[in-house]
Amino acid sequence: VQLQASGGGLVQAGGSLRLSCAVSGRTFSDYGMGWFRQAPGKEREVVATISRSGRNTFYADSVKGRFTISRDNAKNTLWLQMNSLEPEDTAVYSCALSRTQWGPKLESEYTHWGQGTQVTVSS
Repeated sequence: VQLQASGGGLVQAGGSLRLSCAVSGRTFSDYGMGWFRQAPGKEREVVATISRSGRNTFYADSVKGRFTISRDNAKNTLWLQMNSLEPEDTAVYSCALSRTQWGPKLESEYTHWGQGTQVTVSS
């Protein structure tokens, strides 16, 4: 199974970025997905998750109303639209494949991880 994340970069506060995660080697539509992030000196934290159908989503309080997680099962692709970015959003963002059809909040429920993409938000 391979997860390839892309779309990170440097953006000013208030700007937007769209992260993508291409998944291969597994029936993408069978599994929930998640985005996680890790800032320097901090533990990795959940950002957003989505069920296999896309009908159920979860957002961390810190990103609620600014980020949107979505997926296209026909394209085996997961996205994270990030708007109104803040310097506190600076981190390495990773996508992950859940062990079930749901998008759980716990890292331990994810079996495969992408390599991560750097997001830097300047003030």
